[in-house]
Amino acid sequence: MRAVVMRARGGPEVLEVADLPVPEPGPKEVRVRLKAAALNHLDVWVRKGVASPKLPLPHVLGADGSGVVDAVGPGVEGFAPGDEVVINPGLSCGRCERCLAGEDNLCPRYQILGEHRHGTYAEYVVLPEANLAPKPKNLSFEETAAIPLTFLTAWQMVVDKLGVRPGDDVLVMAAGSGVSVAAIQIAKLFGARVIATAGSEDKLRRAKALGADETVNYTHPDWPKEVRRLTGGKGADKVVDHTGALYFEGVIKATANGGRIAIAGASSGYEGTLPFAHVFYRQLSILGSTMASKSRLFPILRFVEEGKLKPVVGQVLPLEAAAEGHRLLEERRVFGKVVLQVG
Repeated sequence: MRAVVMRARGGPEVLEVADLPVPEPGPKEVRVRLKAAALNHLDVWVRKGVASPKLPLPHVLGADGSGVVDAVGPGVEGFAPGDEVVINPGLSCGRCERCLAGEDNLCPRYQILGEHRHGTYAEYVVLPEANLAPKPKNLSFEETAAIPLTFLTAWQMVVDKLGVRPGDDVLVMAAGSGVSVAAIQIAKLFGARVIATAGSEDKLRRAKALGADETVNYTHPDWPKEVRRLTGGKGADKVVDHTGALYFEGVIKATANGGRIAIAGASSGYEGTLPFAHVFYRQLSILGSTMASKSRLFPILRFVEEGKLKPVVGQVLPLEAAAEGHRLLEERRVFGKVVLQVG
């Protein structure tokens, strides 16, 4: 099968097209012939060695994908060859206390497809039956592939961690990213007033078109003051952030007393300045967040089919152009998701 493999750590140039054996499904496993695979910043971090630095090479990146069931292993009951499916990228044991409590993303053996095992930059992938869901009928394969990782991440941040409610002022950082595109929509779905930040006027305009009520350019030094001005001096009640060290102090200052900040990444660096006085005196809550329970994909897909949530595809490229897709992500030249056409 054709695949894009990473044979070394480094820049996008380490990604190359190769022929690999077609994987065979085992018990309770399904082989999917992929039609589309979406890129995530996680792919960039794995490629650089920031995430999973001890991962054996060569490796196939890619957490997100959609396609058609090609073969099933013994014991598979929910899918048959020909079914159109979307991939749920969180892998867990399914037996431990966390998994049985519906907290599978806290499983001691938790893995993410493309980070810990071969992913979707390939013609075929084999997954447990539990990691598939029916593809929404109203979407293309490319649109479907753009849903799982970022919408799961955003759902846990907005709904499970922040508990967004009607009337909340929600600050969404880096509005052009896949997670933030999803977070804007989910926060609006739950009745929030959304303030979105970005580094260009074009991305701010697109964020408004997606549903953001207000926008702020975070390249301006006083952007936290603008957030406070837009909230009557109060600041944001809830914050969705994955921007990292460069903007973290500003995020703290833009948050209301008693506010909650959910963090799911650190795109601009892992070691930031934390002004402790702001945290304890203003009683802020800082909440880490990684992915979400596999179960959360089902309400997301229902809202997608109802037209209440929608994936945003910013660029479609052929599988062989995965390196160019990585450059688009790193240079922040796209609003929404970069998707590779596989089939």
